[in-house]
Amino acid sequence: MISQELQHYKKMRNDPTWILLYKIKWAQLAETIEIENQKILDFGSGFGTSANYLAKHNEVVAIEPRADMIEARERENNYTQIQGKLEKLKDFAANTYDIIICHNVLEFASEGNERAEIVKELSRILKTGGILSIIKNNEAGRIMSMVVSLNKIDEAMGLLAGGHNANVFGKIVLYDPVDLTKWGDNLKIEKLLSARTFYGLQGQEINRGSDWIDKMFNIEMTVADIEPYKSISLFHHVLLRKL
Repeated sequence: MISQELQHYKKMRNDPTWILLYKIKWAQLAETIEIENQKILDFGSGFGTSANYLAKHNEVVAIEPRADMIEARERENNYTQIQGKLEKLKDFAANTYDIIICHNVLEFASEGNERAEIVKELSRILKTGGILSIIKNNEAGRIMSMVVSLNKIDEAMGLLAGGHNANVFGKIVLYDPVDLTKWGDNLKIEKLLSARTFYGLQGQEINRGSDWIDKMFNIEMTVADIEPYKSISLFHHVLLRKL
């Protein structure tokens, strides 16, 4: 049975903003590397949305620590699901995967050296020439959204003063994308893209009609690699190539 605290996130899978975010992530990945007939690892797979999508044309392994999320995962397509954390990465041989995705995970891996250890292991099992896809919170975008969209001014002031946001998965501790190249071996940032610029600022009362996803997708993709839009986006998509 899925825990009550995760019910909101499960329902969000059918929300237009959620659908759009995944559409953007997958399109940006496909612009960087071929996403068919590849060996792919989804680390921190959640409800399996990406794993399930990518499994249609690829060999996919997903790792997720929470049993309730695994129970409620998407499984229209066949992929291997493993329950676990960092320790499971050590079971794989070096140079195993063409693509590794790790979306909105590392912000929560902040105890000790766990974050650096995860990235080091991911880089070890990534093939030379392969892509590591990281989705992370962007502090400026988070503050913009809190003030403009959510009217959470006190919380935004707290972040500006050095505080941390949190959700059901824990405290969100941000990091510099450049740190990923320090933690991993032979990783180079190939692209840093915005993953949610405009619609993160829209209020809930916005009418999202049948063509909203397509129109918003086009404009989000158009500005994804352009400043100042990247600087204020809610999420950054960091695509790293293993040299």
